[in-house]
Amino acid sequence: QGDSITDCSRGNGLGTGYAFLTTAQLGYECPDEYNFINRGISGNRIVDVYARIKADIINLKPDYMSLLIGVNDSAQEFAHKNGVSTAKFEKIYSMLIEEILDALPNIKIMLLEPFVLYNKDTDGVYSDGCYENLRHDVETKAAVAKKISEKYSLPFIPLQEKFDSVYNPENPNYWLFDGVHPTAAGH
Repeated sequence: QGDSITDCSRGNGLGTGYAFLTTAQLGYECPDEYNFINRGISGNRIVDVYARIKADIINLKPDYMSLLIGVNDSAQEFAHKNGVSTAKFEKIYSMLIEEILDALPNIKIMLLEPFVLYNKDTDGVYSDGCYENLRHDVETKAAVAKKISEKYSLPFIPLQEKFDSVYNPENPNYWLFDGVHPTAAGH
């Protein structure tokens, strides 16, 4: 579940990103053990994932689910004044997790940390000209995801520090081609 980073041109399949690579790895290690479904949708914010909770999560009855959401909640505010405040992000994220766990008490959920890197796009298009403001807002959403993972005893997968540790200002598009969307290496 998630936004364009999960969607990654999925059409009706798995896309070309981390969902596809995870499917390839686990499918190789555990043949015929899992059926993989990618329900990421480009542009989604937490409110959009919540709006499709029944059709794209509960009705599918997954045994496992990952959720990567948050960068659009920040970037869409700066770019289009259509983001989600941190307080609302936390409220809706908590409601989403609670309702999933109520409906599917045996599901195993992992929460992935939203991330962003400096790039001409994250210092312009996605941030209304101020990368520092975008970065701060994404970090607040990441802190909420971590807090919710702790509240519900769910695994939290940190990603920002990993991207920060390999970021090279000489080649800012190597890991994330626009500061938000991973390249093949970033996935």
